[in-house]
Amino acid sequence: MQNNPYREIKSTAAYRRLMTAYYFMVKHPGWFGKKVAWITSGGPVEHLYAMGALPFYPENYGAMCGAFRMSPSLCEAAEHKGYSHDLCSYALTDIGSSITGKGPLGKLPRPDFLVCGNNICGTVIKWYEIQARAFNVPVFFFDTPFIYDEFHKHTMNYVHNQMKEYIAFLEKQMKRRFSERRFREACVRSSEAITLWKEILAMPRQHPAPLAAFDAFIHMAPIVTLRGTTWAVRYYKKLKREMEERVRKGMGAFAREEIRLIWDNIPIWYDIRNLSKILSSQGAVLVADTYTSAWAMDQVDLDQPLMDGLARAYATIHLNRGLDYKIRKMASLIEMYGAHGFIMHANRSCKPYSLSQLDLKREVTRLTGKPGLMIEADHTDSRSYAPKQVEREIELFLEIARTKK
Repeated sequence: MQNNPYREIKSTAAYRRLMTAYYFMVKHPGWFGKKVAWITSGGPVEHLYAMGALPFYPENYGAMCGAFRMSPSLCEAAEHKGYSHDLCSYALTDIGSSITGKGPLGKLPRPDFLVCGNNICGTVIKWYEIQARAFNVPVFFFDTPFIYDEFHKHTMNYVHNQMKEYIAFLEKQMKRRFSERRFREACVRSSEAITLWKEILAMPRQHPAPLAAFDAFIHMAPIVTLRGTTWAVRYYKKLKREMEERVRKGMGAFAREEIRLIWDNIPIWYDIRNLSKILSSQGAVLVADTYTSAWAMDQVDLDQPLMDGLARAYATIHLNRGLDYKIRKMASLIEMYGAHGFIMHANRSCKPYSLSQLDLKREVTRLTGKPGLMIEADHTDSRSYAPKQVEREIELFLEIARTKK
């Protein structure tokens, strides 16, 4: 591989301190007088922060297990208990960690209750039911109908009513009244963090891109886990200042940028570093993706009823939308970021993200004229991955993308 130096992000040190503090609190909630709520990655978290609960994201922990290359053994532990290998590896990793007490942070924090939103997939429903029974705690199911085309008024009303039921559930679990003032404050902080994150993700439209998608995969953790807190706002202000400085100096994430690419699907967590080296050695940089922008939700209008804004935001995230929307989004990313092609992760684990990719690939290429590559893997379980084959596929694809520039 040719050398193409990566420029380290200085804010990463602050990021690590922030996430260490977050996980310390979640691991020791009693020290802070807090209750822990397990919540799916697309679940409405502002309500939890308004009620003083600490959210914990099993999917985020699954990604961490994947990055530490611990998922295969944890998945096997779950499979030995009778769970199918064909289940989402996030679910298998989480269940395996609960069974064995193993993981990067050791035993998972015990939840006081669970919040399950199906706007990301259907697997979470049974996954959270299983864990609710295992820990003997209640679970709230936050239902968001799939948005095939437009967001209709009756959908708004339905999800709005779900929000009301959610609040009643939280009041029962936390044994206190829901504070509209604290809720609005959490929503204001959430909106500010989302705005900052969207602005950061937009910066790679510059040439060269100051931030690569592989960087965004790492630095997205606060927008998921800490959305609604001043911690997330402060961190993204710091990261944004550093990226703005790079733009002013004309500094890219890598010393050389010749091919710009878009990524589709969840990252291959255990191979991010290697894939980054493979691409950068050919002067290729991932400048945007469909994954990290899933948490750059539509701006909530704070002058309108908050529940209506949040109902729309949580019902219309990327994985809860139809194929036409995803085609438009991918084609738009290619145009906005001046991409020369795109790479799609055909993810064995994530069916909602992967099932329509063949149609997506064909239509995006037809609309944009840009080539696409589909690589097969699993987001955390390396048993379903052939790195040498993927490396060769990428090298051949980059030759094609270079000729299409």
